[in-house]
Amino acid sequence: MNTVKMVFLMTVMMILFLFVGYLVGGNSGMTVAFIFALMMNFGSYWFSDKIVLAMYRAKEVTSESAPKLYSLVEQLAQNAGLPMPRVYVIDDPTPNAFATGRNPNHAAVAATTGIIQTLNSDELAGVLGHELAHVKHRDILISTIAATFVGTITFIAQMAGWAMMFGGRGNSRDDDNGLGSLFLVFLAPIAATLLQLAISRSREFFADQGGTEFSKNPLALASALEKISRGNELKPVNNSGPATAHMFIINPLKKGGLMKLFSTHPSTEERIKRLREIAAGRI
Repeated sequence: MNTVKMVFLMTVMMILFLFVGYLVGGNSGMTVAFIFALMMNFGSYWFSDKIVLAMYRAKEVTSESAPKLYSLVEQLAQNAGLPMPRVYVIDDPTPNAFATGRNPNHAAVAATTGIIQTLNSDELAGVLGHELAHVKHRDILISTIAATFVGTITFIAQMAGWAMMFGGRGNSRDDDNGLGSLFLVFLAPIAATLLQLAISRSREFFADQGGTEFSKNPLALASALEKISRGNELKPVNNSGPATAHMFIINPLKKGGLMKLFSTHPSTEERIKRLREIAAGRI
């Protein structure tokens, strides 16, 4: 299913580029857009994880530089039957974490300094187990490509806005271009949000459940989610934005009122309730 989603995302990305290329430069613009779309699809598959890690200035650590964190990930990976992922630390006081990579053989787990300092060992194991469940379920590629895709949609909407502002007028083709640009400007961000919802929300429940299987402590993960949620309400992770918010264990961006309906994650309260039911043997 994730493979189907990945192909769908890459196809839609190419169609959007071709559409904008036509709006901006006609047939020649479509040719340039086609080449650019191929480059984006190639880059999003092979390098999107590196791009996301670079965005958050994540530093890779080893068993020598971060022995406790590294050994905890190593033990959990063994419990999950996974190859050892690369381990990264983000210098940020806000507690949060995410996983990225192409597949389980090329995976990475990133944790902020805040989460390492805030959580106890059992809680941190629950969080890292959650991220390794994403790796095992092969959510990480589609999640990372979605981050690239949402960023691309935002860029395309901006291009369309410029095309609408500075494009010529006076014939039917120009009028059609203006309508197409207006369509992109208003609907592209909505499409990006709906895309994140479709990819993110249900997978968080599965990752919570999988994480507890690897860490053996559902209540510790429930406690961790509570602490992480409070920390992100005080201050979001540095450099976090809509394109990558869905990758974190807790959405670092505040969602209030009606915007909760468009959150990339289920509510923390609902996730904690399900984890308690798992601990009680009801799930």
